[in-house]
Amino acid sequence: MAAPDIGLGRICLGVITGAHGLDGAVLIRSFTADPASIGAYGALGDAEAKRSFALKVRRVTAKGVVAKIVGIADRTAAEGLKGVELYIGRDALPEPDEDEVYVADVIGLRVEDKDGRSMGTVTSMDNYGAGDVMEVTLDLGGKLLLPFTRAAVPVVDVAAGRVVVDPPAMSEAKGDRSNEGDGDERS
Repeated sequence: MAAPDIGLGRICLGVITGAHGLDGAVLIRSFTADPASIGAYGALGDAEAKRSFALKVRRVTAKGVVAKIVGIADRTAAEGLKGVELYIGRDALPEPDEDEVYVADVIGLRVEDKDGRSMGTVTSMDNYGAGDVMEVTLDLGGKLLLPFTRAAVPVVDVAAGRVVVDPPAMSEAKGDRSNEGDGDERS
């Protein structure tokens, strides 16, 4: 899954989390479905589109992707890149499969309940390790966090600019995990 679009038609594919070794390699937290594929998109840019980074992926570890960046020759230079987000143009990404969606395409969509009443707007998507969470800014004020699953978000219609939500009952939200593991997480 890719991080949100920053308004320039660009999508964040990863973030440099630190240096790896002495020869200028970096460790990258990749947001791509296959972490190693972050190197397959060609040169990536920073958030301001001022710098370009050509990656050569070395390997994938439990901590992230180890890659060499062309022009970065030592650990000090690699450490200076910690926190740099790596972006690609949205048009460079393949169209998602029929039952998939890019996170960047969901942000900003209108949110409706299952009866078609407007509830608000999707303002962010996050993943804290247990699955994607959709944040909705409600029309009446406040925020709503929903698991981005087929049960809670049965309809994602990017072309129509909307998602339909069916928030879990309060008993489920307070800890009833009887449906855990039923494989309904969205891609």
